[in-house]
Amino acid sequence: MGEFEGKAVLVTGGALGIGQGIVRAFAGEGAAVAISDVDAAAAGALADELTATGARVVAVIGDVSQPADAERMVGEAVAALGRLDVLVNNAGIQPIDAYFNVEDTPVEIWDRIVGVNLKGTFLMSKYALTAIRREGPGGSVINMASVQGVQSMPRVPSYAASKGGVLSLTRNMALDYAPEGIRVNAICPGTIDSDMVRRAAVAEGGDIDANLRRYGAFHPLGRLGVPEDIAQAALFLASDRSSFMTGSYLAVDGGFLAQGAWAGSAGSDQ
Repeated sequence: MGEFEGKAVLVTGGALGIGQGIVRAFAGEGAAVAISDVDAAAAGALADELTATGARVVAVIGDVSQPADAERMVGEAVAALGRLDVLVNNAGIQPIDAYFNVEDTPVEIWDRIVGVNLKGTFLMSKYALTAIRREGPGGSVINMASVQGVQSMPRVPSYAASKGGVLSLTRNMALDYAPEGIRVNAICPGTIDSDMVRRAAVAEGGDIDANLRRYGAFHPLGRLGVPEDIAQAALFLASDRSSFMTGSYLAVDGGFLAQGAWAGSAGSDQ
């Protein structure tokens, strides 16, 4: 019996990268899992792979920044899994061509990044909390913030604002839902070896592996994180082991925030 046997989890942005690591971790602990993603092929392939191992995993496809999609995906997840106990708001973007200062940031870029990262967290929570409440008392919402929500690197105003907003939203939700025993926490990853970070390494040109090693060297532990590092934090925050935690964030960042300032440009965190 896994730790989450009999529980149902919805993971947004669950098809690739950090999200995929989280999906695999919960499925490995016996949870029924719904993968929410805009990439139908990747989400379907992961669901099929895990289902073949005996896990109960479904894919629900849509854009978290669109109210109708968010409401539908929650509804489809609950219909398929029969309940909902945990929401992991992992979906997030920082396009390679979206590094600007405020003056140069196109409004469309701002709207898209804030729309997915912050509005998407709001919308999925808005529709999922009703389902989580039905299984109460208790339940857990885990929001994916970033070290860039605490201290920022240059030329990511949209991303930094969205992740700072996620942290503030996390604290507010924690207060609103504490009386019902629903806990709301966040994770602040450092730079994680994922598709997003590898695209950044490619965009820089030169030796991709050297770029990745340089990203890792900015962290006191001297390496990039991996999706499993974040997945283990998500398991902890969803479990009774963190039962006295709400409104908090876990920095899973190889010591990055402990430095107190950015030691150079470390790339994206997802």
